[in-house]
Amino acid sequence: MKRIVIADDSATARVFISRCLAIIGLGEATLVEAENGREALSLLKEEMADLLVTDLNMPVMDGATLLKWVKSSPRLHDLPVLVITSAGNPAKERELKELGAFGVLNKPVSPAVLLDALKPIMT
Repeated sequence: MKRIVIADDSATARVFISRCLAIIGLGEATLVEAENGREALSLLKEEMADLLVTDLNMPVMDGATLLKWVKSSPRLHDLPVLVITSAGNPAKERELKELGAFGVLNKPVSPAVLLDALKPIMT
């Protein structure tokens, strides 16, 4: 993976996700950070990414809305989207996967859990 967009309104969460990605072997990827879904979508329109990691609950545009936009875009449709949430709601997890999320992880995320989720798409 060469470019990963991380969308989370918490700077601390973005740093934590970045560190987890580095620990699992994706430290060479360019990590681009966004504070909300609208900012992430703008970044994705400027330059394609290999992965989008997004928080579910964010101001301006939440992760579910961002996921809908990505999956409705012919250009971005195939982009793997990993949603990270503190909700811990199985119904919401099913809904996000039906919308096209590659995976849904609960906070706090560990490097081992992140690696397990990303193994199928890591090259």
